Amino acid sequence: MAVTVSASSPDRSPPVPSTCPQRWDSDEIGGWVPAAVRVDGAAESLVPGAPVAALICAYPGDNTRPGGERLAGSRTLTGPAAAMARDLAYLPVAGPEVGRACTLMGGPMTNYLVRFAYPDGRALWVGSAEEVNRCVRTTNGTAVSHAYLGPAITTAYKKGVWRPVPPEDPCQGPGGRRGQDEAVVPGRPGRVTVCRDAVYRRPPYRKRHGRDVARPLAAALNSLDTRPSRNGCHGIPGSDERDVRLVFDYPQGPPAAVRISLSCVPAIDNGLLQADLTPQIREEVLRLAPR
Repeated sequence: MAVTVSASSPDRSPPVPSTCPQRWDSDEIGGWVPAAVRVDGAAESLVPGAPVAALICAYPGDNTRPGGERLAGSRTLTGPAAAMARDLAYLPVAGPEVGRACTLMGGPMTNYLVRFAYPDGRALWVGSAEEVNRCVRTTNGTAVSHAYLGPAITTAYKKGVWRPVPPEDPCQGPGGRRGQDEAVVPGRPGRVTVCRDAVYRRPPYRKRHGRDVARPLAAALNSLDTRPSRNGCHGIPGSDERDVRLVFDYPQGPPAAVRISLSCVPAIDNGLLQADLTPQIREEVLRLAPR
C-alpha cells in the first residue's frame, strides 16, 4: 500500500517530530500521539503501508498518577520494524461505541510512543502503554485499538527485537484480529479451537477442528445480526453453563476469538461485535466442544 497524504483534505498534516517528545502530554494511559497525520489507510489500520524504521520512546510512571511522564529513553528499530508494523496492522480497530470493562489495580506503567518512518520521508506516531490492568487504548491519532501490546513493546524497547510471545495455551491468547468490527469472524480461517471456560480443567478442555469445520461455523456466526459490543451481558436466571471460546486460526496473522456465554444474553461476543445465540449455533458449538 502506498503511503500518501490524503487528497480529500485541503490541509496538510502537521509535521511528525523526528525525535521523542520530552513529556507524555496526556492524562490517559496510552491512547495519545503528538501528531496525527492524514495517511491513506490510517483510519482502518494502526500502521498502514511498509515503514522501514521505528523509534520507540518510553515514559514510565504510576497508573494512580497518570499524566506528564518524562521521557526515560528511546530505541530505534530497523530490521524488526517491518514485523512490528505488520503485527500492528493486523490488530482490530474499535469504534467509539464499543464498551469495555477494566480492573482498577494500581501499579507501575509505561507509556510508549512509536514513530514509524516510511521510505518517502513521511512518518506516523502510535501511542500505547504497558499497564497492570491490560486496559489500554492504542492509537495512531485516527484509528484506535483495544488490543493489548504492552509486553511486546517493552521487549522491543529493552532488547531491540520485536518478538511477541504466543501463549502456551491457545485458549488463553488475546484473539484480536483486524476486521472484527465488521464480521464476527473475519476472513477465511484455516481451523478453529473450541475451548471450555478456563475453570474447566478436566482434560481435554479444548478441541481443534480443521477448515471443513471452521469455515461453515464462521459463516453461521457471520450470518447473525450484530451490534457494537459493550463487552458485557445479562445473566440468564437459573443457568450456570460454562462459557465456550472459539479461537479461529489463519495462515497468516493473529487468531480471532469469539466468546459464547451460554448463560448470558447477548451470548456471542468477539470484543467488538455482539450477537444473540441461535438454537442451531448453540447445538453446533456444544457438539464441537470437548466433553
